[in-house]
Amino acid sequence: MGDRCLLFFVKNPEKGPVKSRLASAIGETVTRDIYRNFVLDMLSKLEKEALPFLICFYPEDALSDLKVILGENHCYLSQKGDDLGQKMEHCFYKAFAKGFHRVILIGSDAPDLPSELIGDAFSLLNGSECVIGPSIDGGYYLVGFRSDSFLPEAFRSIQWSTDKVLVETTDILRKYHTSTHLLSLWRDVDTVEDLKHFFEKNKHTTTCPRTMSYLRTTGLFPLNHSA
Repeated sequence: MGDRCLLFFVKNPEKGPVKSRLASAIGETVTRDIYRNFVLDMLSKLEKEALPFLICFYPEDALSDLKVILGENHCYLSQKGDDLGQKMEHCFYKAFAKGFHRVILIGSDAPDLPSELIGDAFSLLNGSECVIGPSIDGGYYLVGFRSDSFLPEAFRSIQWSTDKVLVETTDILRKYHTSTHLLSLWRDVDTVEDLKHFFEKNKHTTTCPRTMSYLRTTGLFPLNHSA
């Protein structure tokens, strides 16, 4: 257990933009509420695992808000950098500096991501230098490295928030001969269509209780007819 660490990337659901594509379709207030529940559901899963994790937050002034929402008793780390790649690179370096050997980073856009998949990713790092969880939009929902195989170049010169992220990243990994294992494809929730798919997939499960409970109260079309 002691050599593993998970980096949980979150934004402040109280201030600033979150999930802009979803917000443009259903409004910022509802989107913030949905995102807050995403984070709480994912945090609840992490708290049940025997796994150290750092809540990597953005922006830098979000700490007080997040401690109110998520609790005081977690380890928080500010994301620092001019783009997403710099922020991820910074947080990996911080985790390795704390003495962790296998470090995995996940976002907060896939609240139904199974804990078992994260466990598999850590196990795969025993043999592979990098592990990546590809998402259907051309990005990735998880990335992990060992301290002795970390490749900061994998986070540089990437066209973030495009469907080229995964291809560009894996091209860099191949260029540097970094052995990489791809996990199962998963779907982030970034659009209304993603949200509908998420709701249909999880409406008869207890996987994301806070998120599903909130969605059932919103009356969002086309979700309300599917409950």
